[in-house]
Amino acid sequence: MALRVILTKKLLGSGFHAQPTSRIALSRGLQTFSLPDLPYDYGALEPAISGEIMQLHHQKHHQAYVTNYNKALEQLQEAISKGDSATVAKLQSAIKFNGGGHINHSIFWKNLTPISEGGGEPPKGSLGWAIDTDFGTLDALVKKVSAEGAALQGSGWVWLSLDKELKKLVVETTPNQDPLVTKGASLVPLLGIDVWEHAYYLQYKNVRPDYLKNIWKVINWKYANEVYEKESS
Repeated sequence: MALRVILTKKLLGSGFHAQPTSRIALSRGLQTFSLPDLPYDYGALEPAISGEIMQLHHQKHHQAYVTNYNKALEQLQEAISKGDSATVAKLQSAIKFNGGGHINHSIFWKNLTPISEGGGEPPKGSLGWAIDTDFGTLDALVKKVSAEGAALQGSGWVWLSLDKELKKLVVETTPNQDPLVTKGASLVPLLGIDVWEHAYYLQYKNVRPDYLKNIWKVINWKYANEVYEKESS
């Protein structure tokens, strides 16, 4: 039950609630979630990320997380109503995996934008200053994020986040679909890069470093700066 609460709070909190195209429905008193629209066409990020990858990633993979998250929440509600503690405990892994997948991807789509709309343009404002303070240069940050993403064993995510407790930027990785909140409640995701193979394999095969090199061309630093300014004020 605690995991459901923390995931739901994170989903409605920083990094997700600002997405106007995400939809939340109520069914028989149960909060359910649906696939958010992308703010750009599937092919808009080419050549960095192909339209085929974006379509499959959004329509198939993200949709599967949403579907299975809602299913797990419904089963959880039923188990709680019956006092079935064994089933409640059993469902926690499905809630964490699929709820995390929904949270992470909802952030990921916002972290990307076409080159024609500012993708890849260096961060400005307070985030730019913070990057220089905590990492020395933007190039140093990019190298650190790319290196940690390339070195992550198996599947997972690499994050640039604001640690509100330490009042500084930090780079973190999470395995599988674990959301950043599992690494600490004080961490706010500013930028998350998906390093699951489904995010790049059709285009980059097993060469993850090439994917991590090119994705910076379509990173939406403007969005990251907006989140940073809101959360650091």
